[in-house]
Amino acid sequence: MSLAALKKQSSLDSLLGAAQKESAPQEKKSYVDERIWKPTMDKSGNGYAVIRFLPAPEGEDLPWVKLWNHAFQGPTGQWYIENSLTTMSKNDPVSEYNSKLWNSGIETDKEIARKQKRKLQYYSNIYVVSDSANKQNEGKVFLYRYGKKIFDKVMEAMQPAFEDETPVNPFDFWEGANFKLKLRKVDGYWNYDKSEFDAPSALLNGDDGDLEKIYGQQYSLSEFTAPSNFKSYDELKTRLDMVLSGTVAANTTVETLMEDEPTAPTTVDTKEEPAPKISVVDDDKDDAMSYFEQLVADEETK
Repeated sequence: MSLAALKKQSSLDSLLGAAQKESAPQEKKSYVDERIWKPTMDKSGNGYAVIRFLPAPEGEDLPWVKLWNHAFQGPTGQWYIENSLTTMSKNDPVSEYNSKLWNSGIETDKEIARKQKRKLQYYSNIYVVSDSANKQNEGKVFLYRYGKKIFDKVMEAMQPAFEDETPVNPFDFWEGANFKLKLRKVDGYWNYDKSEFDAPSALLNGDDGDLEKIYGQQYSLSEFTAPSNFKSYDELKTRLDMVLSGTVAANTTVETLMEDEPTAPTTVDTKEEPAPKISVVDDDKDDAMSYFEQLVADEETK
């Protein structure tokens, strides 16, 4: 800008406007993924919905994606909430650490390893056929996050155990089947044991126009296992060191952390953190799924 132009310009208003914008309360970022559908449990402790698993999105091979992750609180009171590199068949510092604990043969070490073990999640696209608790969801496409128990039911439909049962591809538009999701609370956990597939039928009577529209509304599943969705080994190791000991040591591996004292550690705040409010939508105690974005959101509101 020339000096002449600067002289003509009154910058007071723009400066005040910028200052007011900076001082204005910042809207908190929401980590809740609105694309993900969740079942609802009523006051009696039951829930019911009918969903339809959809085929693989265009350009992708499978109608599901598998993701491993960790969510646990260390002795310092800090939380470790990260996707596991084992999802991509790579070494992960938590898995290595847990293996070392387990192989020690000490029962207390084994108990720590159990609490820190990987959690398994699957993601698929679904069409909500019926959701009486949330009518606004009906007739829409969502992502659905589920655990091993429901995935086992999907596999049982595709590979039935008995000769008098006909294999069904639950993800097929025309020859698939609706999934009747029946939810109960058992021993404090959400239980899906009574859920089942209905008889095979075409979705929306097999209308090509309707199915084409649904197919085009599906979300990518490959993004969940994209490299950008994972931190590097060194980043995860640094975070693990901090959660375990409250210190971060440069150039230390997990094995070094376990066997030797860290050299020249940088001390961080080790005050105990309140436990995040984890809403567990579970298949069973061994496959409890942690809602990571909710944990992050709870941390944000502290």
